Amino acid sequence: MSKIVNITKESDLNNILQDKVIDNAIADVVTKIIGEVKDQGDQALFNYTKKFDNLILNKKNIIFTKEEINTAYNNTAKDLREVIKLSYERIYQFHSRQYPKDHISKDKEGLVTGWKWYPIDSVGIYVPGGSASYPSSVIMSGAIAKAAGTKEIIMTMPCPDGDYNPAALAAAKIVGIDQIYKVGGSQAIAALAYGSSSVPKVSKIVGPGNVYVAEAKRQLFGTVGIDSVAGPSEILIIADDSANAEWIACDLLSQAEHDYNASSVLITDSRVLADDVQGQIDKILPTLKRKDIASGSWHSNGKIFVVDSLPEMAVILANKISPEHLELMVGDPEYYLNSINSAGAIFIGSYSTEAIGDYMAGPSHVLPTCGTAKFSSGLSVYDFLRKSSIINCSKDAFDKIADDTILFAESEGLECHARAIKVRQ
Repeated sequence: MSKIVNITKESDLNNILQDKVIDNAIADVVTKIIGEVKDQGDQALFNYTKKFDNLILNKKNIIFTKEEINTAYNNTAKDLREVIKLSYERIYQFHSRQYPKDHISKDKEGLVTGWKWYPIDSVGIYVPGGSASYPSSVIMSGAIAKAAGTKEIIMTMPCPDGDYNPAALAAAKIVGIDQIYKVGGSQAIAALAYGSSSVPKVSKIVGPGNVYVAEAKRQLFGTVGIDSVAGPSEILIIADDSANAEWIACDLLSQAEHDYNASSVLITDSRVLADDVQGQIDKILPTLKRKDIASGSWHSNGKIFVVDSLPEMAVILANKISPEHLELMVGDPEYYLNSINSAGAIFIGSYSTEAIGDYMAGPSHVLPTCGTAKFSSGLSVYDFLRKSSIINCSKDAFDKIADDTILFAESEGLECHARAIKVRQ
């Protein structure tokens, strides 16, 4: 079935792109779970893990032992362990370069001001579980927390029917995470936010999850720090007639195979390329192991937009969509790079496939979705830091700004603010 749509103006998108809405039924379920975890602690965790994951937990087995972690590490193929180590090193080194510097300076009045950065003391990393849990999810959060200097990293990972991917535990060992709990879903987010007898309370929670995890993060924002409320994965490719149709098809389907709700979009000014990409997708889809998911995603959310003027319309559409991943397969990528201002990560050139970003490039693959790139950024070392302002006012500096401060305070009716200045004069 063709997914090709002709777009001649921005308003043509109005009936195609829809705003994200909150599912009230999911929100109600999550509210109930959060309340029970807050009130009942471990018992609620045990009950919901049995209900949702068919796994019986208690205070002794809720956490992976060091022996279990070491066994999983040893059961992970050596070549895969080496690849995970390489990925960790690349992600760690990239984000280490982001670490900001402290700053102190003196202004013309002689007031010394500045700022000082500190790592967040404790962070909870959520990793999707079961056989579909990904070691890359561990690396893309854990390596950055380490680069920021976070001392305590707690990881939660659901284990439905007791199943888990040993490589995810191997990745945790490589990162240096030794507190890994066998809980998932919104109950895990609640436990990290409030703490329980077994699960420590953390200062911030990061990492992707399903719609229940995302809703729990939305509801608990403010009670605990939250990286973002992530939605389904997205990719937008801008391509001209110089691009390779098979490469584009693979990149579009690389997102479609993630999730039924994932979104894969191509914008081009070449009808020939659009037809070729559609043909390649029809050819590749039946060969995929996750063909049911990829097909469902592509047929529900896949789009190929053919526009008259690629430079003009692609920029308009890209900034409107604000995709998680943006690939530029065009002869003049610099124009688009300078004109598009809303994307989680931008991949320049035909060899810069999004898959490189998922595993090896350096920047975290935890990125803003659902248009939130308009106001947020991908996970970085800044998400694991906090900043204190520094103020050191000498008597000379105080004397120069005291009267102005008194005037400002009195204009707001805050008498004792003004008095605090006057008593020092």
